[in-house]
Amino acid sequence: MELKTKITEIHYNKDAKGALFKLLEFCSVFYGLGSGLKNLLYDKNILKPKRVQAYVISVGNVTTGGVGKTPVVAEIAKYLTSIGQKPAIVSRGYGGGLSNKNINIISDGEKIYHNAQMAGDEPYWLAENTKSIVITTKNRFKGAEYAVKKFAATHIILDDGFQHRKLYRDLDIVLMDSEKGFGNEKLLPAGPLREGTEAFKRIDKFVIVSKNTDHKRAEKLAKIMGKKLNLQTFVCKTEPDYIYNIKTGGRLETGSEITAMCAIGQPEQFFAFLQGYNLKSKIALDDHHQYCEEDIKNIQGNIVVTEKDAVKLQGLNYDNIYALKLKTVIDVKELLGE
Repeated sequence: MELKTKITEIHYNKDAKGALFKLLEFCSVFYGLGSGLKNLLYDKNILKPKRVQAYVISVGNVTTGGVGKTPVVAEIAKYLTSIGQKPAIVSRGYGGGLSNKNINIISDGEKIYHNAQMAGDEPYWLAENTKSIVITTKNRFKGAEYAVKKFAATHIILDDGFQHRKLYRDLDIVLMDSEKGFGNEKLLPAGPLREGTEAFKRIDKFVIVSKNTDHKRAEKLAKIMGKKLNLQTFVCKTEPDYIYNIKTGGRLETGSEITAMCAIGQPEQFFAFLQGYNLKSKIALDDHHQYCEEDIKNIQGNIVVTEKDAVKLQGLNYDNIYALKLKTVIDVKELLGE
């Protein structure tokens, strides 16, 4: 078992023990000191975030990957476009080949300038699915400022921006996975938490992302968390829609035999969405894995991946690769307080 996989298992095991866990717990003390000091400096206005001439919305979370930010970012961008605004999505571009020390224009809202390998799977997917301006850069302030000056963006949407406090935001939306929650509730690297409890007072809107076809758990959790945090809390329903061939667009019939493969933060939830199919085998690769022909050339029959994976597999000359289309249901107008 790879170390990264082992650590992820520890993050979501409240009864974790052993030498590795003890070492991670020790390291968490120093992580907490650094994170807490940064937040204190901003909370006391010793460090001050910079503003841009646009309305800034951050979509983030307090745990590490796989919560479901990207579809929510997409829904917000599409809604803003539909009411005549001009949103720009600013992402760090993790996993892409472009240097995020630069300001990289992935899309100007009409043309996509880089492939998924260079842009990163999530920024590329956002460019394809929202027809919005998409920029990747480590410096979110400069990226946002560029979007305003170059493209006259009216709204900046920060993809995974909650911990990036250098840029002032008008609305902080934080997401939580309905199934994983806060894991073992410990700070990195012993647990999945990126920040301590001081972070919760910065949240404006809280969203429970339902990772199940039955949304009762998420709805119950939303009521509990809403009262606990004294915040307006929403449920975002993520549901499987259909499976389509990434080359032809043709749909795969329910019950077909498939091999499921993915490189995402929480693969078991993707596999659970494939219950209506004959699941021959499951392959889980590291999050943001860069696919190559070696990964799939020996797999017989239908291969089903996530749309995030599909954008990196389109260049391979195989006609047996399919993607699971998800539908995201959330009241964006109410979420934004429109």
